[in-house]
Amino acid sequence: MSNADRHGMIAQAVRESGRVTVQELVELTGASEMTIRRDLDALAAHGVLERVRGGARTLLLRGEEPPFALRTHDAVDAKRRIAAEVSSLVADGETVLLDSGTTCLEVAHLLRRRPVTVMPLSLQAVQVLGEGPGPATLVVPGGQPRAAEGALTGPLTLASLAALRFDTAVMGCCGLSAAEGLTAYDLDDAAVKKAGIAAARRIIVAADGSKLGHTAYAHVGPATLLHTLVTDTEAPTDEIAALEDTGVVVKAV
Repeated sequence: MSNADRHGMIAQAVRESGRVTVQELVELTGASEMTIRRDLDALAAHGVLERVRGGARTLLLRGEEPPFALRTHDAVDAKRRIAAEVSSLVADGETVLLDSGTTCLEVAHLLRRRPVTVMPLSLQAVQVLGEGPGPATLVVPGGQPRAAEGALTGPLTLASLAALRFDTAVMGCCGLSAAEGLTAYDLDDAAVKKAGIAAARRIIVAADGSKLGHTAYAHVGPATLLHTLVTDTEAPTDEIAALEDTGVVVKAV
């Protein structure tokens, strides 16, 4: 098992249980106590969990948005498959709006190698797309980054979106369902997503299966605004069917 896979398993166990012991994680992962203790120290340093005597506990209160550092360890393989499929749907020469979030960050790694023009909505994706020479053209929006998230929001971000038109918007989400549509945890983030959707001719949502059938409190728009959803094979089949009934093309990879 790779370090990334083990860290993801530990982060999920802490999030689901609230508190776990080193011995429980040894039994879960098959790693040694020494390895687990090093893993917990590393995850604590990145703000994923809190180290306590004999184990770790979650930093997440019920109903809060999971921290960016924690989400980077969730469903890593699925997010990379989703990103590869999203990249394949983007043609050379397109102008692309790229939303914030961990799945969209995986998309950024692939688009930087493509002859496309990309405006990312997070500092992390700006950094990825700005690394070294490459065929991608980077357009940097204005805005104020949300603490820890790096997502750009505020009047300058909205003005940047209002001034441009994109072939494709690749959007992330906190929740998506046929009944409630696209939702976010943060009101400012929801406003940016709305403006991004309005500025693009085609909307692709990149979201792993855990987001489907869930609803956050800030409404972005109905599912009928979306053209394509790229998700993974763990997505609930009943929700996929319901979204397809609204006209969304669903690709589960």
